[in-house]
Amino acid sequence: MAAGSLLALLDDIATVLDDVALMTKVAARKSAAMADDVSVMTKVAAQKTAGVLGDDLALNAQQVTGVRAEREIPVVWAVAKGSLVNKAILVPAALLISAFAPWAVTPLLMVGGAFLCFEGFEKLAHKFLHSTQHDEAVRESHAQANANPAVDLVAFEKDKIKGAVRTDFILSAEIIAITLGTVASAPFVQQVAVLAGIAVVMTIGVYGFVAGIVKLDDLGLWLHNKPGATARALGAGIVRAAPWLMKALSVAGTAAMFLVGGGILVHGTPALHHAVEGVGVAVALWPVGGLWAVLVPNLLNAVIGIVAGGLVVVGVTLVNRLRKGATAP
Repeated sequence: MAAGSLLALLDDIATVLDDVALMTKVAARKSAAMADDVSVMTKVAAQKTAGVLGDDLALNAQQVTGVRAEREIPVVWAVAKGSLVNKAILVPAALLISAFAPWAVTPLLMVGGAFLCFEGFEKLAHKFLHSTQHDEAVRESHAQANANPAVDLVAFEKDKIKGAVRTDFILSAEIIAITLGTVASAPFVQQVAVLAGIAVVMTIGVYGFVAGIVKLDDLGLWLHNKPGATARALGAGIVRAAPWLMKALSVAGTAAMFLVGGGILVHGTPALHHAVEGVGVAVALWPVGGLWAVLVPNLLNAVIGIVAGGLVVVGVTLVNRLRKGATAP
Protein backbone atom coordinates (compact mmCIF):
# COMPACT_ATOMS: atom_id res chain seq x y z
CA MET A 1 0.00 0.00 0.00
CA ALA A 2 2.82 2.34 0.99
CA ALA A 3 4.71 1.39 -2.17
CA GLY A 4 1.61 2.14 -4.25
CA SER A 5 1.19 5.53 -2.59
CA LEU A 6 4.86 6.31 -3.19
CA LEU A 7 4.56 5.38 -6.90
CA ALA A 8 1.42 7.51 -7.20
CA LEU A 9 3.23 10.43 -5.57
CA LEU A 10 6.21 10.04 -7.91
CA ASP A 11 3.82 9.89 -10.87
CA ASP A 12 2.15 13.13 -9.71
CA ILE A 13 5.54 14.81 -9.31
CA ALA A 14 6.55 13.66 -12.80
CA THR A 15 3.28 15.03 -14.19
CA VAL A 16 3.84 18.37 -12.44
CA LEU A 17 7.42 18.54 -13.77
CA ASP A 18 6.15 17.80 -17.28
CA ASP A 19 3.57 20.60 -16.91
CA VAL A 20 6.26 22.99 -15.63
CA ALA A 21 8.54 22.08 -18.56
CA LEU A 22 5.68 22.60 -21.02
CA MET A 23 4.72 25.95 -19.50
CA THR A 24 8.38 27.01 -19.50
CA LYS A 25 8.62 26.17 -23.21
CA VAL A 26 5.39 28.06 -23.94
CA ALA A 27 6.60 31.06 -21.90
CA ALA A 28 9.96 30.97 -23.69
CA ARG A 29 8.20 30.89 -27.06
CA LYS A 30 5.94 33.77 -26.04
CA SER A 31 8.94 35.75 -24.79
CA ALA A 32 10.79 35.08 -28.05
CA ALA A 33 7.70 36.05 -30.05
CA MET A 34 7.30 39.22 -27.96
CA ALA A 35 10.98 40.05 -28.43
CA ASP A 36 10.59 39.55 -32.19
CA ASP A 37 7.47 41.77 -32.19
CA VAL A 38 9.31 44.46 -30.22
CA SER A 39 12.26 44.24 -32.61
CA VAL A 40 10.02 44.52 -35.69
CA MET A 41 8.00 47.41 -34.25
CA THR A 42 11.19 49.20 -33.19
CA LYS A 43 12.57 48.85 -36.74
CA VAL A 44 9.31 50.15 -38.24
CA ALA A 45 9.23 53.08 -35.79
CA ALA A 46 12.89 53.86 -36.54
CA GLN A 47 12.14 53.91 -40.28
CA LYS A 48 9.16 56.22 -39.79
CA THR A 49 11.11 58.59 -37.54
CA ALA A 50 14.14 58.66 -39.85
CA GLY A 51 12.75 61.80 -41.48
CA VAL A 52 12.84 63.64 -38.17
CA LEU A 53 16.29 62.19 -37.45
CA GLY A 54 17.91 63.86 -40.46
CA ASP A 55 16.54 67.26 -39.49
CA ASP A 56 17.40 66.61 -35.82
CA LEU A 57 21.02 65.99 -36.78
CA ALA A 58 21.31 69.13 -38.90
CA LEU A 59 19.52 71.37 -36.42
CA ASN A 60 21.50 70.21 -33.39
CA ALA A 61 24.80 70.46 -35.23
CA GLN A 62 23.87 74.03 -36.21
CA GLN A 63 22.92 74.84 -32.61
CA VAL A 64 26.55 74.25 -31.53
CA THR A 65 27.82 76.70 -34.14
CA GLY A 66 29.65 79.59 -32.51
CA VAL A 67 30.87 77.63 -29.47
CA ARG A 68 34.61 77.43 -28.94
CA ALA A 69 36.18 74.25 -30.32
CA GLU A 70 37.25 72.92 -26.91
CA ARG A 71 33.72 73.44 -25.56
CA GLU A 72 31.81 71.76 -28.40
CA ILE A 73 31.71 68.24 -26.92
CA PRO A 74 30.70 69.44 -23.39
CA VAL A 75 27.89 71.48 -24.97
CA VAL A 76 26.73 68.50 -27.06
CA TRP A 77 26.79 66.33 -23.91
CA ALA A 78 24.74 68.92 -22.00
CA VAL A 79 22.14 69.01 -24.80
CA ALA A 80 22.09 65.19 -24.92
CA LYS A 81 21.29 65.07 -21.19
CA GLY A 82 18.53 67.61 -21.75
CA SER A 83 17.22 65.41 -24.58
CA LEU A 84 17.05 62.40 -22.25
CA VAL A 85 15.08 64.49 -19.74
CA ASN A 86 12.71 65.53 -22.56
CA LYS A 87 12.11 61.90 -23.49
CA ALA A 88 11.71 60.89 -19.84
CA ILE A 89 8.75 63.32 -19.80
CA LEU A 90 7.37 62.47 -23.24
CA VAL A 91 7.43 58.64 -23.05
CA PRO A 92 5.23 58.37 -19.91
CA ALA A 93 2.92 61.05 -21.35
CA ALA A 94 2.58 59.01 -24.56
CA LEU A 95 1.86 55.83 -22.59
CA LEU A 96 -0.83 57.62 -20.55
CA ILE A 97 -2.46 58.88 -23.75
CA SER A 98 -2.37 55.39 -25.23
CA ALA A 99 -3.88 53.87 -22.06
CA PHE A 100 -6.58 56.43 -21.26
CA ALA A 101 -7.21 58.34 -24.50
CA PRO A 102 -6.29 56.08 -27.45
CA TRP A 103 -8.67 58.09 -29.64
CA ALA A 104 -6.19 60.99 -29.33
CA VAL A 105 -3.33 59.12 -31.03
CA THR A 106 -4.45 59.84 -34.62
CA PRO A 107 -5.18 63.57 -34.00
CA LEU A 108 -1.80 63.92 -32.27
CA LEU A 109 -0.11 62.24 -35.22
CA MET A 110 -1.93 64.60 -37.59
CA VAL A 111 -0.78 67.61 -35.55
CA GLY A 112 2.76 66.25 -35.56
CA GLY A 113 2.61 65.68 -39.32
CA ALA A 114 1.29 69.19 -39.93
CA PHE A 115 4.06 70.61 -37.74
CA LEU A 116 6.69 68.69 -39.70
CA CYS A 117 5.32 70.12 -42.95
CA PHE A 118 5.17 73.61 -41.42
CA GLU A 119 8.77 73.35 -40.23
CA GLY A 120 9.94 72.11 -43.63
CA PHE A 121 8.10 74.86 -45.52
CA GLU A 122 9.44 77.48 -43.11
CA LYS A 123 12.98 76.29 -43.85
CA LEU A 124 12.31 76.63 -47.60
CA ALA A 125 10.81 80.08 -47.07
CA HIS A 126 13.80 81.14 -44.97
CA LYS A 127 16.16 80.04 -47.73
CA PHE A 128 14.37 82.20 -50.32
CA LEU A 129 13.36 85.12 -48.09
CA HIS A 130 16.68 85.61 -46.26
CA SER A 131 19.88 86.40 -48.08
CA THR A 132 23.21 84.67 -47.50
CA GLN A 133 24.38 87.96 -45.96
CA HIS A 134 21.93 87.38 -43.11
CA ASP A 135 23.44 83.96 -42.35
CA GLU A 136 26.96 85.37 -42.65
CA ALA A 137 26.03 88.12 -40.16
CA VAL A 138 24.84 85.49 -37.66
CA ARG A 139 28.10 83.55 -38.00
CA GLU A 140 30.10 86.75 -37.66
CA SER A 141 28.26 87.66 -34.44
CA HIS A 142 29.13 84.23 -33.01
CA ALA A 143 32.80 84.71 -33.91
CA GLN A 144 32.84 88.16 -32.31
CA ALA A 145 31.23 86.78 -29.14
CA ASN A 146 34.02 84.21 -28.84
CA ALA A 147 36.74 86.80 -29.50
CA ASN A 148 35.35 89.45 -27.13
CA PRO A 149 36.64 89.00 -23.55
CA ALA A 150 33.76 91.12 -22.23
CA VAL A 151 31.20 88.53 -23.38
CA ASP A 152 30.15 86.01 -20.72
CA LEU A 153 30.85 82.76 -22.57
CA VAL A 154 29.23 80.67 -19.82
CA ALA A 155 25.96 82.57 -20.31
CA PHE A 156 26.43 82.32 -24.11
CA GLU A 157 26.79 78.53 -23.81
CA LYS A 158 23.78 78.27 -21.50
CA ASP A 159 21.64 80.15 -24.02
CA LYS A 160 22.84 77.80 -26.75
CA ILE A 161 22.05 74.74 -24.63
CA LYS A 162 18.59 76.02 -23.65
CA GLY A 163 17.74 76.77 -27.28
CA ALA A 164 18.96 73.34 -28.42
CA VAL A 165 17.02 71.54 -25.66
CA ARG A 166 13.83 73.45 -26.60
CA THR A 167 14.31 72.46 -30.24
CA ASP A 168 14.98 68.88 -29.19
CA PHE A 169 11.75 68.78 -27.16
CA ILE A 170 9.69 69.53 -30.28
CA LEU A 171 11.57 67.02 -32.43
CA SER A 172 11.47 64.40 -29.65
CA ALA A 173 7.72 64.91 -29.32
CA GLU A 174 7.37 64.24 -33.06
CA ILE A 175 9.51 61.07 -32.78
CA ILE A 176 7.52 59.78 -29.78
CA ALA A 177 4.17 60.62 -31.44
CA ILE A 178 5.14 58.77 -34.65
CA THR A 179 6.40 55.81 -32.60
CA LEU A 180 3.20 55.77 -30.54
CA GLY A 181 1.19 55.57 -33.75
CA THR A 182 3.22 52.49 -34.72
CA VAL A 183 2.63 50.64 -31.42
CA ALA A 184 -0.82 52.01 -30.46
CA SER A 185 -2.52 48.62 -30.86
CA ALA A 186 0.28 46.59 -29.24
CA PRO A 187 0.19 45.30 -25.62
CA PHE A 188 1.31 47.76 -22.94
CA VAL A 189 4.61 45.99 -22.24
CA GLN A 190 5.57 46.13 -25.91
CA GLN A 191 4.61 49.81 -26.08
CA VAL A 192 6.93 50.54 -23.14
CA ALA A 193 9.78 48.52 -24.68
CA VAL A 194 9.50 50.13 -28.13
CA LEU A 195 9.03 53.72 -26.90
CA ALA A 196 11.90 53.43 -24.39
CA GLY A 197 14.11 51.73 -26.98
CA ILE A 198 13.45 54.38 -29.63
CA ALA A 199 14.03 57.17 -27.06
CA VAL A 200 17.42 55.80 -26.02
CA VAL A 201 18.60 54.74 -29.50
CA MET A 202 17.58 58.03 -31.11
CA THR A 203 19.29 60.09 -28.40
CA ILE A 204 22.54 58.12 -28.63
CA GLY A 205 22.39 58.08 -32.43
CA VAL A 206 21.62 61.77 -32.88
CA TYR A 207 24.07 63.19 -30.37
CA GLY A 208 26.78 60.67 -31.21
CA PHE A 209 26.55 61.80 -34.84
CA VAL A 210 26.36 65.47 -33.81
CA ALA A 211 29.55 65.08 -31.77
CA GLY A 212 31.22 63.49 -34.79
CA ILE A 213 29.98 66.16 -37.18
CA VAL A 214 31.11 69.12 -35.08
CA LYS A 215 34.56 67.55 -34.70
CA LEU A 216 35.03 66.73 -38.38
CA ASP A 217 36.94 69.97 -39.02
CA ASP A 218 39.24 69.27 -36.05
CA LEU A 219 39.89 65.76 -37.40
CA GLY A 220 40.66 67.25 -40.81
CA LEU A 221 43.09 69.79 -39.36
CA TRP A 222 44.77 67.09 -37.25
CA LEU A 223 45.28 64.89 -40.31
CA HIS A 224 46.41 67.88 -42.39
CA ASN A 225 49.21 68.57 -39.88
CA LYS A 226 50.40 64.96 -39.96
CA PRO A 227 53.49 64.04 -41.99
CA GLY A 228 52.73 62.32 -45.26
CA ALA A 229 50.97 63.49 -48.40
CA THR A 230 48.10 61.00 -47.98
CA ALA A 231 47.19 62.20 -44.48
CA ARG A 232 47.40 65.87 -45.52
CA ALA A 233 45.24 65.28 -48.59
CA LEU A 234 42.68 63.34 -46.54
CA GLY A 235 42.62 66.07 -43.90
CA ALA A 236 42.11 68.80 -46.51
CA GLY A 237 39.31 66.74 -48.07
CA ILE A 238 37.52 66.34 -44.72
CA VAL A 239 37.76 70.08 -44.00
CA ARG A 240 36.29 70.88 -47.41
CA ALA A 241 33.61 68.20 -47.11
CA ALA A 242 32.36 69.16 -43.60
CA PRO A 243 30.26 72.20 -44.69
CA TRP A 244 28.82 70.20 -47.60
CA LEU A 245 27.87 67.39 -45.22
CA MET A 246 25.94 69.89 -43.10
CA LYS A 247 24.15 71.20 -46.19
CA ALA A 248 23.36 67.68 -47.39
CA LEU A 249 21.94 66.77 -43.98
CA SER A 250 19.81 69.91 -43.97
CA VAL A 251 18.45 69.22 -47.50
CA ALA A 252 17.80 65.55 -46.73
CA GLY A 253 16.13 66.49 -43.45
CA THR A 254 13.84 69.01 -45.16
CA ALA A 255 12.84 66.54 -47.88
CA ALA A 256 12.20 63.85 -45.29
CA MET A 257 10.00 66.21 -43.27
CA PHE A 258 7.67 66.64 -46.26
CA LEU A 259 7.72 62.90 -46.99
CA VAL A 260 7.02 61.85 -43.41
CA GLY A 261 4.67 64.73 -42.53
CA GLY A 262 2.76 64.40 -45.81
CA GLY A 263 2.56 60.63 -45.34
CA ILE A 264 1.08 61.04 -41.86
CA LEU A 265 -1.52 63.51 -43.13
CA VAL A 266 -2.42 61.24 -46.07
CA HIS A 267 -2.83 58.17 -43.84
CA GLY A 268 -4.95 60.16 -41.39
CA THR A 269 -7.29 61.42 -44.12
CA PRO A 270 -9.23 58.47 -45.62
CA ALA A 271 -10.10 60.22 -48.90
CA LEU A 272 -6.49 61.22 -49.56
CA HIS A 273 -5.23 57.81 -48.46
CA HIS A 274 -7.52 55.97 -50.89
CA ALA A 275 -6.67 58.39 -53.72
CA VAL A 276 -2.90 57.98 -53.28
CA GLU A 277 -3.35 54.23 -52.87
CA GLY A 278 -5.33 54.12 -56.12
CA VAL A 279 -2.61 56.02 -57.98
CA GLY A 280 -0.05 53.56 -56.60
CA VAL A 281 -2.06 50.62 -57.94
CA ALA A 282 -2.45 52.32 -61.34
CA VAL A 283 1.26 53.13 -61.82
CA ALA A 284 2.19 49.59 -60.78
CA LEU A 285 0.90 48.55 -64.23
CA TRP A 286 3.53 50.70 -65.97
CA PRO A 287 6.87 49.27 -67.15
CA VAL A 288 9.12 48.75 -64.10
CA GLY A 289 5.88 49.06 -62.12
CA GLY A 290 7.41 48.17 -58.76
CA LEU A 291 9.68 51.23 -58.91
CA TRP A 292 6.82 53.57 -59.89
CA ALA A 293 4.58 52.08 -57.19
CA VAL A 294 7.13 53.23 -54.61
CA LEU A 295 8.21 56.56 -56.14
CA VAL A 296 4.86 58.05 -57.19
CA PRO A 297 2.97 57.64 -53.86
CA ASN A 298 5.98 59.02 -51.98
CA LEU A 299 6.17 61.95 -54.40
CA LEU A 300 2.46 62.61 -53.85
CA ASN A 301 3.00 62.46 -50.08
CA ALA A 302 5.77 65.05 -50.43
CA VAL A 303 3.62 67.33 -52.62
CA ILE A 304 0.75 67.12 -50.13
CA GLY A 305 3.26 67.83 -47.35
CA ILE A 306 4.53 70.95 -49.15
CA VAL A 307 0.97 72.22 -49.75
CA ALA A 308 -0.02 71.52 -46.13
CA GLY A 309 3.13 73.22 -44.86
CA GLY A 310 2.44 76.29 -46.99
CA LEU A 311 -1.15 76.52 -45.73
CA VAL A 312 -0.01 76.24 -42.11
CA VAL A 313 2.69 78.90 -42.63
CA VAL A 314 0.09 81.25 -44.17
CA GLY A 315 -2.32 80.57 -41.30
CA VAL A 316 0.35 81.15 -38.63
CA THR A 317 1.52 84.34 -40.36
CA LEU A 318 -2.05 85.71 -40.50
CA VAL A 319 -2.69 84.89 -36.84
CA ASN A 320 0.57 86.58 -35.79
CA ARG A 321 -0.30 89.70 -37.79
CA LEU A 322 -3.80 89.82 -36.32
CA ARG A 323 -2.38 89.46 -32.80
CA LYS A 324 0.13 92.24 -33.44
CA GLY A 325 -2.64 94.43 -34.84
CA ALA A 326 -4.83 93.75 -31.81
CA THR A 327 -2.07 94.65 -29.34
CA ALA A 328 -0.89 97.74 -31.25
CA PRO A 329 -1.95 101.05 -29.65
